[in-house]
Amino acid sequence: MQSDAVAGPPPAPVTGAGAASGLTRRQKAAIVVRLLRAEGLEISLAELPEALQIGLTREMSAMRYVDRATLDAVLREFLQEIDGIGLAFPADMTTALSVLDGTISGAAAERLRRQLSAEKSADPWERLAQLDPTDLQPFLETESIEVGAVLLSKLKVSKSAELLGLLPGERARRIAYAMSRTNAVAPATVARIGAALVAQLDAKPPNAFSGDPVDRVGAILNFSPTATRDDVLEGLESEDAGFAEKVRRAIFTFENIPSRIDPRDVPKIVRDIDPPMLVAALAAATAQEGSGEADAAGFILSNMSQRMAAQLRDEMEALGKVKDKEAEAAMSAVVATIRELEGADEIALIAAED
Repeated sequence: MQSDAVAGPPPAPVTGAGAASGLTRRQKAAIVVRLLRAEGLEISLAELPEALQIGLTREMSAMRYVDRATLDAVLREFLQEIDGIGLAFPADMTTALSVLDGTISGAAAERLRRQLSAEKSADPWERLAQLDPTDLQPFLETESIEVGAVLLSKLKVSKSAELLGLLPGERARRIAYAMSRTNAVAPATVARIGAALVAQLDAKPPNAFSGDPVDRVGAILNFSPTATRDDVLEGLESEDAGFAEKVRRAIFTFENIPSRIDPRDVPKIVRDIDPPMLVAALAAATAQEGSGEADAAGFILSNMSQRMAAQLRDEMEALGKVKDKEAEAAMSAVVATIRELEGADEIALIAAED
């Protein structure tokens, strides 16, 4: 049997009045695409279904030429259809989610993204391999040692090593030893384990808040008045001492500067602080003799050039006593600048001691 490409006589040219009305939509599409390409316009058909791309290519290869009247008729019809489109809708789920961002609930959007991800990746291990180590860590902590061994065996060596480093020593050793017995695990069992782990991911409700609760509370208390911060910490201490201690370590205040700032970073910090705010913060802190704030002011002044330190001391003396509210605002401004520099990776805070 001959193929369609060689069977029968060569195709006749498409010509004559009314020829456009006898063309199929696919033939008309081939004419439009051929004209756009002939005019040097770059168009992409890659997002079309593969069957349509193949069909369009076959139609184009089967047509010899069309006369001017037919071309004009096809183009008029094409332009009329374009002009008549009142509203175009997204061609895929990803684009639709982008259009509806902020319109549908976060839970609904997250569920659709998970379904889309599952559809795109039939192999559950491909999806698991894309997760961050911190997302995989709960599986190693809660699943059996054998499941943990299979999981590590299916991941890249670098990611498996990072995951082991997140586990307590005893559990890490047990999982590493269990990996020596994974050669006996059947492929079907490995597939079932992967599917079960992905099912747990999809069943997990999306988080309403990003970030760790300790970090969120600590960030709020960083910029709270001292009295408020102390009162909240005291309340947390009575409710949950462990959580309160973690929050204390997450907080960075003016008095923490000597213990958590590298002396070499002081000049960089000072350059980024609004000068009047810096003078007010140093003046207010220095006035609190014997306090952590006074120690912080001394730390800052002793880790800059003597000329600048002398100039700042003169300005502090000229400023005189700083009102409590203004002092809180000035010290908060210094802390905010330090946090901004840390966020931009221009400085690094020294870890708080346990």
